[in-house]
Amino acid sequence: MTKFSDIGKAPSDLLSDDFTSKISLKVKKNAGPVAVTLESERGSGGAINAKVATKFAYAGLSFDKVQFKPDGTYVLETSMTPVAGAKVAFKGSKGADLCLDYKTGRFVTNTVLDVKEMAKFSTAVTANLAPGIFVGGNTTYATGDKAGFSAFNIGANYSKGPLFTHITSANKVSSFKIGIKYDVNPTLSIASSTTHSAAKPLDTYAVGGLYKASFGTIKAKVACDGVVSACLIKEVAPKVTLTASGSAPAKDPSAFKYGFGIVM
Repeated sequence: MTKFSDIGKAPSDLLSDDFTSKISLKVKKNAGPVAVTLESERGSGGAINAKVATKFAYAGLSFDKVQFKPDGTYVLETSMTPVAGAKVAFKGSKGADLCLDYKTGRFVTNTVLDVKEMAKFSTAVTANLAPGIFVGGNTTYATGDKAGFSAFNIGANYSKGPLFTHITSANKVSSFKIGIKYDVNPTLSIASSTTHSAAKPLDTYAVGGLYKASFGTIKAKVACDGVVSACLIKEVAPKVTLTASGSAPAKDPSAFKYGFGIVM
């Protein structure tokens, strides 16, 4: 079942995932019932920053992410399923959120309460109106001195065969984002994303594609700022994936940026 935050996921993932200008290494290893993940990333000064995370389950409680960062901060994400169709989760880092996801029939609700500052309360609803058609909306209510609805938006998507399209609003329904993804064949997909508002009928746009070649998966895109990006995702060994990415302004190729990521 599609959550409201995932209504535009298909074109968004094609146009954003895997494009990077970072140098990183991610190692996953099982230690008995515990999964351990080590993420290392080269900083701007050349120093290596590493994060260590683990996940495990105990007595019906799932520790989905327990991560320690170089600066001493941490991330804690836990979840449990008290009854069928319901999931209660806690996400803590700089803030602390209590989340409740509930599915019944054709409806999904997602509720988030800020339990640290008690400053806001968010809820979203998604409904499956017909095969391939999802509609939904979300709202955020702020408390304290600025009490009131600080955000509210709507969205919908439609998918049939190789075609996926969506429209979602932003800034309290003052602007809209339209995304399209089309699978030309099993090896080639294309996607586009545009934003529109009364003040700027065509504010931003991005167009890209994905091609599954024999030597790996190739992705490329061009955005409204004139930056052209491309990446290659390849399994270089069993369970070892390399992602090589590069980008540069079309008018200034000398400003080329690159990134590499290895997951094993």
